[in-house]
Amino acid sequence: MPKQVSAPRFLRLPEVLAMTGMGKTFIYDRMNDGTFPKQIQLGGKSVVWNEQEVIKWMEDRMANR
Repeated sequence: MPKQVSAPRFLRLPEVLAMTGMGKTFIYDRMNDGTFPKQIQLGGKSVVWNEQEVIKWMEDRMANR
């Protein structure tokens, strides 16, 4: 059965925090050291994360336990 590809989806910070169970400081610290997906600047102060990149990060953490 072929793998179904879903359309890319953007997540705002509250969704990223809820998905990962991590705090804002943790997320930004990991972005700064290159171990968490970088945010995407949409304009002004509006930033989002790619949902699939966040899911991949979570899957990698589970695989490395």
